[in-house]
Amino acid sequence: MKLAFSTLGVPGLPVPEVLALATANGYHGVELRAHPEEPVHTGLSPAERAEIAGLFRGAGVEVLGVAGYTRVAAAGDDGPVLEEIRGLLRLAHDLGAPFVRVFPGADPGRPREEAEADAARRLGTAAEDAAALGVLVLLETHDSHRTGADAIRILGPVGHRQVGALWDVMHTWLGGEQPSDSYAALAPHLGYVQVKDVASAEDTTPLPLGAGVLPLTECVDVLSRNGWDGWLCWEYEKRWYEAAAPLPALLPQGRAHLTRLLGEAA
Repeated sequence: MKLAFSTLGVPGLPVPEVLALATANGYHGVELRAHPEEPVHTGLSPAERAEIAGLFRGAGVEVLGVAGYTRVAAAGDDGPVLEEIRGLLRLAHDLGAPFVRVFPGADPGRPREEAEADAARRLGTAAEDAAALGVLVLLETHDSHRTGADAIRILGPVGHRQVGALWDVMHTWLGGEQPSDSYAALAPHLGYVQVKDVASAEDTTPLPLGAGVLPLTECVDVLSRNGWDGWLCWEYEKRWYEAAAPLPALLPQGRAHLTRLLGEAA
């Protein structure tokens, strides 16, 4: 498996400095948070996109994915949702990223079947654009659909190879799902896996990998036993927890911890 980290852990950090962290600490790729407050977002010009892609190529680091915030199960018209996804797909294509992340984001109190039907329809439509650009849209296990069993109710009806799943191990755990069950549900659709660690369900302040309660050992073990050889991406949520320790100093330990888990699982 290859290792990456998300720029959610280094809010606002310029791309050259992000790449310096990746190369200095042995990470193969970076997940880029796509947001107007970040150096990478859908408002970049073609020249700016080309410059960023060139920096990644020059550093020998891969752009793992573009992490957007589109809520595909939200109430409302399809048009704005699809246009947002298309913007992320074009950005990912221009940067050479294979994946775009979206959220479920169903509104509380809305009939589940209605929200899931909207999400599946929108993803099915976006899949055609994704295919043309050579990018996959990944639905993250998150918010209204945090387990693999939840996500598959949307992904199953889509049935398109350009639409898959992003397994966030914290959310499946918060949803009470065992790693083996999460993998079984998501395996046919799995794009990559986000790892992290926290102290408890009540305190989700990010911790160094291995310092908390998330079942990272079990997750890596089930992936290894099933011969999965994709990406593990450390999503350290520094942007939402200003008091959390800075990520750069933790990157060597994080890589060492994941490498040890992979070695033990093998």
